[in-house]
Amino acid sequence: MTRENLLPILYGLTSAFLFGITAPFSKLLLDGVGPITMASLLFLGSGTGLFLYLFGGSLLGRRRDGIEAALAPADLPWLAGVVFFGGILAPVTLMISLAQTPAATASLLLNFEAVATTIIAVLWYREPVGRRMWAALSLITLSCIILSYVPDQPFGLSLGALGVILTCTFWGMDNNFSKKISAKDPIPIVMIKGFGAGAVTFVIARLLGEAIPDPATCLAAMVIGFLGYGGMMSVFFLMALRGIGSARTSALVSTSPFFGVFVSFLLFTEEPRPAFFVSLLVMALGAWLLITEKHSHPHRHEVMVHEHRHRHDDLHHDGHPHPPGTPALDAKGYHSHPHRHEAMVHDHSHAPDLHHRHTHE
Repeated sequence: MTRENLLPILYGLTSAFLFGITAPFSKLLLDGVGPITMASLLFLGSGTGLFLYLFGGSLLGRRRDGIEAALAPADLPWLAGVVFFGGILAPVTLMISLAQTPAATASLLLNFEAVATTIIAVLWYREPVGRRMWAALSLITLSCIILSYVPDQPFGLSLGALGVILTCTFWGMDNNFSKKISAKDPIPIVMIKGFGAGAVTFVIARLLGEAIPDPATCLAAMVIGFLGYGGMMSVFFLMALRGIGSARTSALVSTSPFFGVFVSFLLFTEEPRPAFFVSLLVMALGAWLLITEKHSHPHRHEVMVHEHRHRHDDLHHDGHPHPPGTPALDAKGYHSHPHRHEAMVHDHSHAPDLHHRHTHE
C-alpha cells in the first residue's frame, strides 16, 4: 500500500473498532430489548446524531458543500439500495434467522460477509483481487472462525443458517452499492440510511409486538447507534471505500470481532480462551498481507468529469482549472468541486480508489 492508502486503512480499522465494540456495550446496557427494536434504535440514533452534527455545523457557519461532494439525483438509486439491502433486508433477515440458528453456527457464518462482498466486487465491478488479497481475506476469515468456534455448542446447517448466509449477501450488496456513492459526503448518506432504515424497522418491531423500552434505554441504544453500528462506523467505512475499494475495506472490517472480544474482557472480566491468541496471530498475518499489498502496473485513465473531496499534491489533481467561485481549500488542503481528468497513461502503485477502478486482463 502507498502512503495515500494508509489513511483509508486507518478509516477501515476505525470502522472495525466501532463495529466490534457495539455488541459488548449493547450487552452491558440493553439486555431485554427486542432484537428488531434494538436495530431500529441503533439506526435512529445514527440518523439523529449525524443530523445534529450537520445542524450544529450549519449554525456555526461550517458549510460542507465546498469540502465534500453533495449527493446528486443519479446517486439516489444506489442510496435506495443501501437503505433497502443494508438497513432493512439484512437486519430483519438476521433477526429472523438467529431465532432458528445455534449461536455457534451463526457466529461462524457471519464471517461470510467479507467473502460475499469480495465475490460481488470481483464478479460485478471487476475489482482487482490477486492471490495476496485472497490469502489475506482467507486468513482474516479463518481467524474469525477460530475465534467464534465453541466445541461444546451444537453446529448444524438449517433454513436459519441459510438465512444468515443470505444476510451476509445482503450486506455484501450494501457494501458494493455504498462503493458507488463513496465519493460523496458520507455524513448525509449515513444519516439518510439511519432515518430510513430506523423508521421501517421501528414499524416492523411494533407490528411484531415488541415493547418500546424505557426512555433511558432508548437513549443509550441511540448513542451506541451514533458512535457504533450504523453511525460513525458507517462514515469511516465509506471513507475507506473511496480509498481502497469494497473488497479490501470489508476485509479490514472483518477484524471487528477482535475489538469486541477485547472490550468484553474489560467489561465482563472474561478470561480469554487460548483460541483467542491463536486467532489473533492468524488475523495479524492476514492484516499484514493486506496493509503491505503493493499493486503497480502501467494503466490508462480515460477522460472523466466528476466531483469529490481532493487535494492537489497527488498524481491526479495537479492540473485542473479553478474558475471563479471554486471553493477555497480548507486547513488541510482539501476542497470539492466538479473537475475534469484528461486521458493519460502512467505507472505507479495504487489501490482500487475513485481513480483506479480500471479492468485487469
